[in-house]
Amino acid sequence: MIKILKSETLRNIDQETIQKQGLQSHELMERAAEACVAWIDKQIPAGIGFLIVCGPGNNGGDGLAIARKLWERGKDVRVRLASANQVSSEGFKHNLGLWTAKTGISPDELSSGHDWQNPETETLIIDALLGAGLSRPPEGLMLELIGAINGSSSRVISIDMPSGLFGDQATTNPDSVIKAWVTLCLGAPRQALFYPEYEVFCGNWQFLDIGLDPDCLAGAPAIGFIPSHPDISALQPERPVFGHKGTFGHALMIAGSRGKCGASLLATQACLRSGAGRVTLRCPSDCLIPVQTAAPEAMVSPDECSDRLSEIIKPELYSAIGFGPGTGTDPQTANVLKRLLQDFSGPMVIDADGLNILAENPTWLQFMPAGTILTPHPGEFERLVGRIANPFERTEALRSFAKRYGCFVALKGRFTCIACPDGQLYFNPTGNNGLAKGGSGDVLTGLICGLLASGHSAMRAVLTGVYVHGLAADIYAREEHILTMTPGTLPNYFGQAYREIGGES
Repeated sequence: MIKILKSETLRNIDQETIQKQGLQSHELMERAAEACVAWIDKQIPAGIGFLIVCGPGNNGGDGLAIARKLWERGKDVRVRLASANQVSSEGFKHNLGLWTAKTGISPDELSSGHDWQNPETETLIIDALLGAGLSRPPEGLMLELIGAINGSSSRVISIDMPSGLFGDQATTNPDSVIKAWVTLCLGAPRQALFYPEYEVFCGNWQFLDIGLDPDCLAGAPAIGFIPSHPDISALQPERPVFGHKGTFGHALMIAGSRGKCGASLLATQACLRSGAGRVTLRCPSDCLIPVQTAAPEAMVSPDECSDRLSEIIKPELYSAIGFGPGTGTDPQTANVLKRLLQDFSGPMVIDADGLNILAENPTWLQFMPAGTILTPHPGEFERLVGRIANPFERTEALRSFAKRYGCFVALKGRFTCIACPDGQLYFNPTGNNGLAKGGSGDVLTGLICGLLASGHSAMRAVLTGVYVHGLAADIYAREEHILTMTPGTLPNYFGQAYREIGGES
């Protein structure tokens, strides 16, 4: 798994790598520059010019090394330095000397924002002003240049981090941050990259491996982890050749209310494609015929009420239970969840209206079985924990909540953040905005419920479910079009997602 690191931790790993591998600091800059230029070669069309704007620190040194390598490839490259009257790092000085010696060109010196001239529209600006080494908000010349760059019509590629954006704490002044088109993140991702509040600054960020020492990385404390295909593949248990429907568990989905029968159907269809041996839906009696028609493989246990859920029958018969899609929050329905929490000790996943019921009855949280999985979106999570000031506070609240109640919480979003009872965090890399449609969460709930029923531990189920759900959406977007994606189509792509995760053709 890829580690998400604090900037200070990454700086220490840089130094440890230099010592262990017998490098000079500028040699690690060469690696970083080569990785950036390799990405540029693949992604940026020929004929595009480059304006590299460099600060006086190591981020500026990276920018100068990138400028030299682009120039050596025959690119149209210009360099501007925001280093007047400022102390320069050794890496900056080294690469400035190489640039001048190689090209014979003296970069333009910028001493105020008034010195800025906008480049031609077809020129890409490479932001190497501050990077991840930020210790305080930009001011003076740096602040002026950030405003000038943002005011230009050129696209911006930021090196390591958009200048002005803190990687490890909240950034409060949007006018002090570069608005990048792409951010090339070096060595390890930083926390800020994963938050929707900072998308306007980070753009479509890319992680680039620069050859940091693997032992140093392995021993470093992480904020969280990003799983990959091999990581998820390793979580999948062997299915016995002689297994039968009883071997793979019996999942119970409790879902639906008048006008929301579709939610129960979406969750059930996903559960049917999860690997569970049997699937039963408990729903209002009005949902019986639609579900049995559209999902004949599922068994249906209709409630005596036609429009809501009012009772639960023998929950102990089931291997795992999913609660919440489209249930509403009627007091009778809330009582069903209360009884489940009191009487059922098996694995559970709670979503949607189940979370809203818990928010209205917070004392019930302490009765959740250990390892219960909650799958809120940000609004539902705030109903559970109260108002949150910024994304860093949200992540800490998520971690604290999971530890306090011994549960797993998958906070849904572009990078769904999964918090574990031990405080560990996982940021899921799969998925796209085609999932931003009502019903996508119902599909995820059904998938996780089926995984729990078929024998996955809670941790394996939530990591696998979130990853496969997102990857199915990515495959759909590749093969069809992101705009035409509907939640009901996603289960049809689970199989392709599993094949891709396992490296099957």
